[in-house]
Amino acid sequence: MSGVETRNIARDSLLLLADVRVDGAPEDFRIKVRNLSAGGMMAEGSIPVVPGQHVQINLRHIGWVPGAVAWVQGDRCGVAFTHQIDPKQVRATGAGVPQGRQMFINPAKHLKSPAQPDPAALRKI
Repeated sequence: MSGVETRNIARDSLLLLADVRVDGAPEDFRIKVRNLSAGGMMAEGSIPVVPGQHVQINLRHIGWVPGAVAWVQGDRCGVAFTHQIDPKQVRATGAGVPQGRQMFINPAKHLKSPAQPDPAALRKI
């Protein structure tokens, strides 16, 4: 990792699933994105990576983002993106979401009362 201090860069703590392509691996891996910034992310999952290894992460509403593994600690790793992204796009809802993308909502936020959900606010499965 370079000598540049990046801990003061704004991060968005979240929990979402993403797919990762690891250079040299025959398959994609499913990981949890724990935090996200314009320049990188922290991932959690069983993926065989080492610092410096090239990866691509499929972030919802953005697509495949290339990057390199910055650090590895247990089942977590940091990824520095090759180019900056807009992390707010990952949380986008409504008209800004590309066609064919699946969105999830927290049903509890849309309940009139615990016994009477608003059917229009819930997604169909």
